[in-house]
Amino acid sequence: MLSSSTYHPLDWLKFQPAIAWIGILVLAIITALGTFAGAGSLLRLLFPAGAFAVGLLLYFRYPILYIGFTWWLWFITPLVRRLIDYQSGWQDPSPVLLAPPLVTMICGLTLFRHLPTAYSRGGLPFLMCFTSVFYGFMLSLVKSSVAGGLLALLDWLPPLLFGFHLSVNWRQYLAYRQNLQRTFLWGVLVMGAYGLWQYLTAPLWDRFWLENAGSLVFGQPEPMGIRVWSTMNSPQPFAAVMVAGLILLLSNKETLKFAATGVGYLSFLLSLARAGWVSWMASLLVYISSLKSYLQMRLFIALTVMVMLVAPLVAVEPLASEIVPRLASLSETKDDGSYKARAAGYSELLDAALLETLGEGLAFQLQSGSLGSRDSGVLTLMFSLGWLGTLPYLTGLFLMLYTLFQTTASQLDEFALAARAIALGLLAQIGLNVSMLGVSGMVLWGFLGIGLSAAKYNTQLQRANQAAATAPK
Repeated sequence: MLSSSTYHPLDWLKFQPAIAWIGILVLAIITALGTFAGAGSLLRLLFPAGAFAVGLLLYFRYPILYIGFTWWLWFITPLVRRLIDYQSGWQDPSPVLLAPPLVTMICGLTLFRHLPTAYSRGGLPFLMCFTSVFYGFMLSLVKSSVAGGLLALLDWLPPLLFGFHLSVNWRQYLAYRQNLQRTFLWGVLVMGAYGLWQYLTAPLWDRFWLENAGSLVFGQPEPMGIRVWSTMNSPQPFAAVMVAGLILLLSNKETLKFAATGVGYLSFLLSLARAGWVSWMASLLVYISSLKSYLQMRLFIALTVMVMLVAPLVAVEPLASEIVPRLASLSETKDDGSYKARAAGYSELLDAALLETLGEGLAFQLQSGSLGSRDSGVLTLMFSLGWLGTLPYLTGLFLMLYTLFQTTASQLDEFALAARAIALGLLAQIGLNVSMLGVSGMVLWGFLGIGLSAAKYNTQLQRANQAAATAPK
């Protein structure tokens, strides 16, 4: 049977189910009180532990809410960390940031349950990627350390597990779709609004973080001097999430999407994350070309409204002086320092990467200078996994994309078409960013997973409808 679950998209407005929301609200209240009381030393451990406990409750009892809770942890945990550090003192690395990957790792239970039948049910692409990551982890244990290997595993494995979880639970696709649409609608609204406020006022905790992080790449700790990263840790992960949210807004039918569109696109542009802009353009082109003609007309109307909302604001100073030159640099690269640095990194490292047969392990960190830059997902894959691990990893990834583009049953499912466009858009920046790890990896693998879930669900639904149509009356 195909199931849409007992989940209702408006249950959250009633704070139902009560037990789930009690757990979420208790975690939020304790975190808020502990932060403003300056109990940072306790809260840095209590927050990830509490989030993990709530995650376990939701995973076993309320699996649809678990999906939304996991996304929101990735959205806001870096801001929680900054607030705690501002009140209780700087600490780097911060255990607070363990909360999102730990809660996502709960999906490992899904892999454990489905592993015996994964191959026979079309899970070979995921198994290939898991094998590559496990191979890289074992290399880290040999060439680095146990601690280094485990920390690196928290970057590589959770997004992959999350995608697998969404994929194998395809019977719950309708409920997952509703949850993701609502999560990213509110996510774009909240993160977009905070991003604009961050740019205009430079909140004290963001200034504190920027001064201690010591990175001029993210701008100056002053109003209208920050490259917007909103509730995230840096502009690129923020842009990756906004790419997904803004593409999903194009098919969202709720009136709140207009407010989300305005603040979302402005903060997205103020991130000055050109790799994110490239991903958005690639996603949009794939999405438009996938739609039926009557859906394309509706999309063009939505895009027109978006331009009418955003263009006048972008033309106003000081936004114009920040955004317009950065947009122009997409086509004028000869004087661009970032482009030159990436080109120099490839020139220095590509030959060595192509000769890396075995790899150095997940914990291998590409450094500046002689070791180059971590701006490239291609170089990170080659140095971390070598040819031996990279080939099955990329083969599995491309097999998933192939499945999404070969499935015809989802042609009228706008969400499914948007999901595969988002996944391809994130993959398009793999030469510019490490788009398969961390927050960016959650977007890539999460939308690959929900896209595969949609493909399976819609295929089974199509077959059931065909069988019903041909059955004897």
